Amino acid sequence: MKNTALSQKHIDLGAKMVPFAGYNMPVQYEGVNAEHETVRNAVGVFDVSHMGEFVLRGPNALTLIQKFASNDASVLVDGKAQYSCMPNGKGGIVDDLIIYRVNSEEYFIVVNASNIEKDWNWISSLNDLGVEMENLSDQYSLLAIQGPKAAEAMQSLTRIDLSNMTYYTFQYGTFAGIENVMVSATGYTGSGGFEVYVKNEDANKLWDAVFTAGADFGIKPIGLAARDTLRLEMGFCLYGNDIDDTTSPIEAGLGWITKFTKDFTDSEFLAKQKEAGVTSKLVAFEMIDRGIPRHDYPILDAEGTVIGKVTSGTMSPSMKLAIGLGYVTVDHSKLESEIFIEIREKGVKAKVVKLPFYKA
Repeated sequence: MKNTALSQKHIDLGAKMVPFAGYNMPVQYEGVNAEHETVRNAVGVFDVSHMGEFVLRGPNALTLIQKFASNDASVLVDGKAQYSCMPNGKGGIVDDLIIYRVNSEEYFIVVNASNIEKDWNWISSLNDLGVEMENLSDQYSLLAIQGPKAAEAMQSLTRIDLSNMTYYTFQYGTFAGIENVMVSATGYTGSGGFEVYVKNEDANKLWDAVFTAGADFGIKPIGLAARDTLRLEMGFCLYGNDIDDTTSPIEAGLGWITKFTKDFTDSEFLAKQKEAGVTSKLVAFEMIDRGIPRHDYPILDAEGTVIGKVTSGTMSPSMKLAIGLGYVTVDHSKLESEIFIEIREKGVKAKVVKLPFYKA
């Protein structure tokens, strides 16, 4: 099991450590609900150094990205990022990812920790264009500094104007005395903030500076359990739960990142699927009766017939309400549709709702 450059920090802070995607990671510190509320109301810091980072360089870098990515990266300008996914040639998804345009011949790609090797091999298999590829995953650390007070709390560390950075943009600059740091106005919590990329040797310096700067703003370290409840309240997909090699972006409600203005892997199949309609769809639901939905619980109709399964579920710390995502047959996917989650061999009533669950 791998450690991040910051694993000892988490252990010293008393974090509960668990294996995650091959890494020794902090799942929680003081408790999921308290950590969740810290991010929603103030500022919290996640060590997400387990994520994968690739660089693609050369005159054909964009052409390669357009082959493997469902979204249209040609609209990117320098300093802009884009959420996308990689179809797998069989109607499923290799991974979801963020594409950063550094310049017209250099792109920075961020992928999920559990898929680093798979993603690298997939992109490599499509690279018949002479694009230079570099895997930086083991060299970089990443802090996600998230919450409504993140910009104010971190401004003393940099000359980058954090409060005026728009969502899905990024800049390079000096941060916490470390030069050439990438600061990205991204994150998977729905409460604003930044993701800061540094070399591993600078990770501890960054961590200490971030917590010193944020001391007056109630800054706290946050574990992966609260990261999951935060992203679920926003309805953000988690690879391996809500999307995987068997789910199409159309079924998963990711049509907004599937652009048919270009040819890409599976574009013909997905265009036909969009036109013909899918048989199952990923929906959001709230529990009406008492019970907490969990991954893989069956979803039933009123007669008790299985119509799908839960992909993610939790008790929402913000709303004190049990919520979930799951695939259901299309005829049960309309808003307000009544469905039942099988919990302990009993159908527990729920209803289909609109995302996001949490509205700030």
